[in-house]
Amino acid sequence: MGLLTSTINVIGSLTNFGLGTSAVKDISVENASEDKQRISTIVTVFHRLVWITGTFGSLLALVLSPWLSQLTFGNNDYTLAIGWISITLLFNQLSKGELVILQGIRKLKLLAKANLLGSSLGLLVTLPMYYYWGIDGIVPGIIGSSLVTLLAAVFYSRKVTIKRIKISYSGTIEEGRNMLQMGFMISLSSFLSIGASYIVRIFISHKGGVEEVGLYNAGFAIINTYVGLIFAAMGTDYYPRLSAVAYDNKLCRQTINQQAEIGILILAPILVIFLIFINWVVIILYSKQFIAVNDMIYWATLGMFFKTASWSISYVFLAKGASKLFFWNELIANIYVMGFNIIGYYFFGLIGLGISFTLSFLIYLVQVFIVSKIKYEFSFDKEFINIFIFQFGLGLLGFLAINYLIPSYAYFAGALLVLVSGWFSFKELHKRINIKQLLRGILKNKK
Repeated sequence: MGLLTSTINVIGSLTNFGLGTSAVKDISVENASEDKQRISTIVTVFHRLVWITGTFGSLLALVLSPWLSQLTFGNNDYTLAIGWISITLLFNQLSKGELVILQGIRKLKLLAKANLLGSSLGLLVTLPMYYYWGIDGIVPGIIGSSLVTLLAAVFYSRKVTIKRIKISYSGTIEEGRNMLQMGFMISLSSFLSIGASYIVRIFISHKGGVEEVGLYNAGFAIINTYVGLIFAAMGTDYYPRLSAVAYDNKLCRQTINQQAEIGILILAPILVIFLIFINWVVIILYSKQFIAVNDMIYWATLGMFFKTASWSISYVFLAKGASKLFFWNELIANIYVMGFNIIGYYFFGLIGLGISFTLSFLIYLVQVFIVSKIKYEFSFDKEFINIFIFQFGLGLLGFLAINYLIPSYAYFAGALLVLVSGWFSFKELHKRINIKQLLRGILKNKK
C-alpha cells in the first residue's frame, strides 16, 4: 500500500500545480478585503483549474502505469492496480478544490466537519475491504476512501454560497496565471520531496525488502500522520492568517512566534508521551511485529521539536508569494534529507532513518531561520526560546530515560516528565488563550 500510494503521489505532486496551497493565499487575501466579486472570480477560475489539472494527472498516471510498475516493483504485475488508482488523482484534486475554498474564507468549522466526515466514511468503506480481502482490498480501498472524501468535501462546501460568474477562456488564463506560477513552484517542490521519499522507499525495498518498507511506513505514519494531525489542524488557520499580514514584516514575525509557541506547547507533552510509551503505542496501533521501529521513532520524536519550530517559519515564503525562494529552499533541503536517509539506512538500518530525520530538521531549522532573517528581518522572541529549551530538555531527558534506565525506573521517570511537560504547557497556553473560558464556551454551546 505504501509503495502504491507513494508511486501515484509522485505523479500527483507534479500535476496538481500546487493549487491547494497557492489558491489559499489568493482567496484569503481577497476574503480579508471583503471583495465578494474578486472572491467569486478567483473561486470560479480555481474550480476550472482543479478539473483540468486533476484530469491531466489521472490520464498521465494511467499512460505511465506500466513504467511505474516496473520502476517500483521490478515487474509489470501492478500495471492494472496503478491504472485503477490513477482516478484518485482527479478525486483528490477535486476534494482539495472544495476544501481550499473553506480554508481560504476561514469557514474552519465546516472544513473540520468535512475532514471528519470524509475520514470517518473512509474508515467505514475501507475497513471491511481490508478485513475480507486483505492485500486484494488495497486498490478498491484507496479508490473508495478517495471518493467518499470528495463527497464529504462537496457536501460541506455547498453550504457556503459563493456566486459563480461567467469568465472567458482568456480571462481564466489571465486570472489564473499568478496562481499557476506560484503553484507550479510549490508543485515542483512537492514533487521533489515526494520523489525523494519515493527513492528512499525503493532503496529500502531493494536493500532490506518490502517488509522493511512496511516498518518504515508504519514508524513514520505514527510520527508524520498521528502527530502531524496537530500540524494540519494548526496550518488550516495559520497559513491564511499569515497571508493576511504578509505585507508587514513586524506582524509576520509576531504571528510566526505566536504560532511556534502554541505549536511547541501543544506538541511537547504528546512527544514526551511517545518517547516514554511508544512500545505500547506501536502495539496498540499495529502489533508486536512492528516494535522493531521503536528505536527509529525515539530519534524521530526528538526531531519533531525542530520540525515544529522550522514549520512555523517556512510558511512565510508562501505567505509572501516568494515562490522561487520557497522552491530553492525546499530543493536544498530535499537533497540533504534524501542523502541522510540513504546513508542512515545503509549503515544503521531503521534507526539510521530516525537519526537522519532529527539531523535533517535541525539543519532545516537553521536554514529557514537564516534565510527568513536575511530576507524578512525575522527573529525568535525570547519567550519562545525559553519555552523551546524547557520542553526540548524534558524530551531529551525522556529519550535518555527510556534508553538507559531499566523499564520500571524509565516509566516512573517518564511519567513525571509527562506531568511536568503537560503542566507547563497548560499554564503557558492558559496565559495565551484562557483555556478555562474556552472550555466553558464549548460546554455552553453543546448545551
